[in-house]
Amino acid sequence: MASNEIINNKMRKEGTHMKTVKEGETYDCLRLENQLCFPLYVCAKEIVRRYKPFLDEIDLTYTQYIAMMALWDKKKLNVKELGDMLFLDSGTLTPLLKKMEEKGLLTRTRSKEDERNLIVEITDKGEALKEEAKTIPERLGSCLSMSEEDAGKLYEILHRFMGTI
Repeated sequence: MASNEIINNKMRKEGTHMKTVKEGETYDCLRLENQLCFPLYVCAKEIVRRYKPFLDEIDLTYTQYIAMMALWDKKKLNVKELGDMLFLDSGTLTPLLKKMEEKGLLTRTRSKEDERNLIVEITDKGEALKEEAKTIPERLGSCLSMSEEDAGKLYEILHRFMGTI
């Protein structure tokens, strides 16, 4: 049984905001309103869309922005560590990091200890961008109509779920 179906069945049993499956509704599992993945997809897409005008001001895509957040925090990471933090594979990271290096935000160098490891390090220009970006989370928050309490609950649930994938 797929995890989405397991979650949906659990939600039906617990009576949480989903329509009850009636006898004989064989294909009810294929209805959009019975999917957990669909509202997650819509919300993620819409939040990234709302980030866009703020990120355009600092010439970053959303994926570049989350990579910069990791580098602002850690300063220096190997590509595997960065990929693990961002839940991205090297096929996605390689072109992303190359573009960011061309912008002067980071450097990519081979590890002296093990040349198979590519080290990503923030540059002074990348570090300076942090000052311009520091208002983005608050500005985005003002675009979302969600209480602080609901946002905290959602954050906790999503992070707990991320720990399982």
